[in-house]
Amino acid sequence: MKFNSPGQIRTLAGFMSENLLMTSFYLDNDKSRQNKKEIAVSFKNLLNDGRTRLESMDLSKVRRESLLQDLDKIGRFGAQSLPVWNAAGLAIFACTGARFWEELALPRAPRNHFIFDRSLYVRPLTSMLDEYRRICALLLDRQEARWYEVFMGEISLLDSLKSDVPSRVREGGWQGYESKRIERHIDAHLHDHFKKASLKTFDLFKKNQFYWLFLGCKEEYRSDFEPLLHPYLKERLKGRLKTDSNNTKDKILKQSLEMERKFKAEEETALAQSLVSELEKGGRAVSGMKEVLRKLNTWEVQSLVLSRNFAAEGTACPKCHYLYVDEVRCPVCQVKTEKVQDIVHESVHAALDKKVQVRYVTPPSKLDRYGKIGAFLRYKV
Repeated sequence: MKFNSPGQIRTLAGFMSENLLMTSFYLDNDKSRQNKKEIAVSFKNLLNDGRTRLESMDLSKVRRESLLQDLDKIGRFGAQSLPVWNAAGLAIFACTGARFWEELALPRAPRNHFIFDRSLYVRPLTSMLDEYRRICALLLDRQEARWYEVFMGEISLLDSLKSDVPSRVREGGWQGYESKRIERHIDAHLHDHFKKASLKTFDLFKKNQFYWLFLGCKEEYRSDFEPLLHPYLKERLKGRLKTDSNNTKDKILKQSLEMERKFKAEEETALAQSLVSELEKGGRAVSGMKEVLRKLNTWEVQSLVLSRNFAAEGTACPKCHYLYVDEVRCPVCQVKTEKVQDIVHESVHAALDKKVQVRYVTPPSKLDRYGKIGAFLRYKV
């Protein structure tokens, strides 16, 4: 299955088993940088590391048997499907004892990773999804309009429109009056075409909920078309595509991806600056692992902001599921806490459970000076 929606992350994050541990497996399958033999070796090494780790774990017979079956199934998948796996990345989530199995084709290569845990390791997916924006690229001329969706490095045609707009005419008739009348007639047809295109764009927005709108048209048409857009679309009108009679899907995709990277970098810089500004004025924000976890535990976080690839150890209460940096016993219920390999992942999981938005900033950034993690709060501290 292709990974392309936050709903998939929510489903994975929501899967729990009280008695069993779960397996999360990520593989870099980018064939532009490595050949099939190198990928097969990485797969085998990951699997062997998983078996070695499992042997050293103190587990009940039921838990161990479920994880062993996970490893066996992943091994069989590698033998049968890996040679023909075309996506740049592979993610497998398994809990055989609970009859759970999910494989995802990823749009870019992840870091090779193998984790046994009480929950599925979805943080790489949240980070990957945050890198992309769903974009509508509209190519518009005087007789035709084409809408493309650009998302996760791929492009697809959404819809097209053709209108019967007459060509321009030279001056003719008595002192050009006849040609002026024809021009007004042509302008009316052109306005009608642009109006249809604007309505179709709004229909596609309601259906696809794209984040940005990129527009490609001649400059002479821009001032006539843009005022016809719905206010929601004007807010999302972000990029200007170069118009070219030889525009192909590949060219449109290349232009769109270049603009997406530029605008995404600007967005991340603005996000980090906004958080820092809020922190410095003592507003609705906190930073640092300890403070963020404290606010996350008490449902005060509105938006979680992380530095990509940031990881840290921590502890979690097995009873109330509160998260801590180093508490040996939970201050709330006095139960002995359990060590967790990546408390940052646990914070992402808790945020998803609480319907909190998770945002990422690519380092280096201003967030680095504030513990590489911060949060916007619902209320002022």
